[in-house]
Amino acid sequence: MSILKNIFAKKEKPIQTIEEFWQWFAENEQAFFKVVKERDAIEEQFFDRLAPKLQGLKEGVFFLSGMSNEHTAELIFTPDGIIKNVAFVEDLVQAAPALTNWKFTALKPAVDINQFNIRMNNYEFSKEKISFYAIEHPNYPDEVDLVFVYEDFAESDRSAITNGIYIFLDNFIGELNAITSIDNLRVVGPNEAEGELIPILKLKDYLVWREKEFIEKYEGTRYNTANDSYVGLEATLENGMPLIALINRTILDWDAKASHPWIVRVEIAYQANENGFPDQDTYQLLNEFEDELIEILPDEKGYLNLGRETVDGNRDIFFACKDFRTAARVLEQKKKKYQENFTVGYAIYKDKYWQSFERYKR
Repeated sequence: MSILKNIFAKKEKPIQTIEEFWQWFAENEQAFFKVVKERDAIEEQFFDRLAPKLQGLKEGVFFLSGMSNEHTAELIFTPDGIIKNVAFVEDLVQAAPALTNWKFTALKPAVDINQFNIRMNNYEFSKEKISFYAIEHPNYPDEVDLVFVYEDFAESDRSAITNGIYIFLDNFIGELNAITSIDNLRVVGPNEAEGELIPILKLKDYLVWREKEFIEKYEGTRYNTANDSYVGLEATLENGMPLIALINRTILDWDAKASHPWIVRVEIAYQANENGFPDQDTYQLLNEFEDELIEILPDEKGYLNLGRETVDGNRDIFFACKDFRTAARVLEQKKKKYQENFTVGYAIYKDKYWQSFERYKR
């Protein structure tokens, strides 16, 4: 496989829809296949042509390509760890046409550990050099917190080595599994290890076991917010701007938070008055936006509205979710619908015990 290719390459006329992208690709696929197979000017004739087309669709999408076998080229689309782009990559590949000489893959798949070896920055990442152990948290029993021990670890190259471990994991257990099954990850050298080392070959079995336990514990778990109590909170930022929050205080005491481990933070930037708050018309539009989200992402389907913050020209709306894909798709649609009224962004991150909301319980 070729080296990961950032989509930010030289500009071409952007494509607006997934359908347009695949129509363009199908028109050029024979030339692309020849370039990939012969590895002749692959950067100029394939990567630099493909990259700006993807950029027109979605920022933060990357790709790899190479020959899957003698007659088939494979094109792998990856969000490279950006959770909110997983759904887009999956939808892109789902819409791909059937082309005789091409295989399209969403997210980097798992590879036989005996058939790959990664070398980066003069370091080798292989099954012989990596082991792991788990950290148990009595207050957070469902947290999958792993420490990876790298035999040739050097503090001066911590960042490069950590990046190498991430790439190794994407290949060993598959990118989606690496994103969803591990909550916290840290890389150390043998001298820093504080637990009994487990061979990396046992990682898959360990993760399957933890996932099985998790599903058995929370399968069918639902939460009804109908009778919850919301509290209004006020604070002042360091710059003197006032902050107003409306938070579902009842749900923060729920003992099954881990069943909804994905936090979605919707970020709306609006035109503010001198106190940082919206005018009446914008306020009503913001509430309309939030009401639409709550209707489309209801609690009975695994989306829990935790509350909102309004401060200094920004409103953040928070959801806890069982899965993140539908939320990402919905927010992409809402960004387009309201783009003339305000700027909508969003972030998705994993927080099994909603620790980022502890500040509201004080």
